[in-house]
Amino acid sequence: MFKSALIIVFFSFGLLNAQERKIGTVYFEFDKSNIDAVQEQMLVDFVSKIDTTLVESIQIYGYCDDRGNNDYNLKLSEKRVNSVKHILTTNGFNKNKIVIVEGKGRVLLDEHSGGSLEDIRSKNRRVDLLIVKKNSFGKGIYTSFQDKHEVGDRIYLENIFFELGSSKLTPASQKELDRIAEILQNNKKIEFEIRGHVCCTPDYYIDAIDRATKERKLSLNRAKSVFRYLISKNVSSLRMIYKGLGNQFPLGRGDEFDRRVEFLITKI
Repeated sequence: MFKSALIIVFFSFGLLNAQERKIGTVYFEFDKSNIDAVQEQMLVDFVSKIDTTLVESIQIYGYCDDRGNNDYNLKLSEKRVNSVKHILTTNGFNKNKIVIVEGKGRVLLDEHSGGSLEDIRSKNRRVDLLIVKKNSFGKGIYTSFQDKHEVGDRIYLENIFFELGSSKLTPASQKELDRIAEILQNNKKIEFEIRGHVCCTPDYYIDAIDRATKERKLSLNRAKSVFRYLISKNVSSLRMIYKGLGNQFPLGRGDEFDRRVEFLITKI
């Protein structure tokens, strides 16, 4: 069972290879938003050691367990994130780099979580800190297919999204994929990997649950949906593979942007 302690792991920036990385989690006692002296000192140490020149922004998200009503838990989660923000800023962290401070309210119990009821709830009473390093969209990362690509290029497509908990393509996503299929038909040498992503899932889960299948394979199913749709548009299955990456690579632009699929060029 988690007590009122800060469970936090700091990553060296030299190891950051994603657009965004979770740098820590603060766990809270039931119905509490205060942070004790030990936790506060660990946050102070973090501020003193971090090289902010390598940081684009930090996001702070707060949660509660499933007990209580929605309105109360939303307010409690907001108090929790503000407690963390207050400690960071009063100890010298640049407030302009804290771009999202959001209480998300209660986390409903997940029948697939495993563990005791209290253990699950204690993990849901938390605040997550996520960091976006600078140059998240640097060389080799694009928002559309280009005339020329190199192996290793990544294409993040801004118009392919999914509903929460769903791997079903929206009409807007299908329209975007129709355009992509036409591009791929005119560039038949390109081979690629389709990568599915999810939002809003704690890091102790590998993936999120697909509501349709009840399996924790949502990011994989999203990639598979794109794979199958492109096949239906006469893109050869031999040119593409698909995989799910869970919540490892959030974009730092909000949840809807993390319910997405990207392409990785594997052969030209």
